[in-house]
Amino acid sequence: MSELRDPTIEEFYRYCSERKLMAVRCIRCRQVMVPPRAICSNCRHSRVEWVELSQKGKLVTYTIVHVSPPQFKHMTPYAVGIVEMPEGVKIPSIIRAARLEDLKIGMQLEADFSPRPQEGGWPNWPRYFFKETA
Repeated sequence: MSELRDPTIEEFYRYCSERKLMAVRCIRCRQVMVPPRAICSNCRHSRVEWVELSQKGKLVTYTIVHVSPPQFKHMTPYAVGIVEMPEGVKIPSIIRAARLEDLKIGMQLEADFSPRPQEGGWPNWPRYFFKETA
C-alpha cells in the first residue's frame, strides 16, 4: 500500500487515529522500518513507501513499570514490551493484560488503539498498544 504521506512520526500517529499500524518499506531493499524514516537504515536509499502491518505479533520481551512519568501514573503498574511483527519489525508498546502475571515471552498479542489521544501531556497523539489475543 503506497501512500503520498510523508514518512514522519506525525503521519504514523495519524494512521493510528485511523486504527492502522503502519511502517515504511524501502523501495530498493524492502527493509521495513518503525518508526518511519525517509532514508533506509539498511541501504540508505531515499525512496520509501507506507505499508500496513499485521495486527498480530509475538511478545519478545517486557518489563513491568511501577514508577512512571506523571502522564502514565494512573496506569501504574503497567507492562511495556517489544512485539515482533510477522513483517520482521519489532515495535515497542504498552502491553495490556487482564493480569500482568499472565504475560509470557512468546505469547501472541494483537494491536489495538486508544479511542482518543492521551490527555494532559506530551505527546498528544492517538495511542496504539498491544493486548492479549481474544
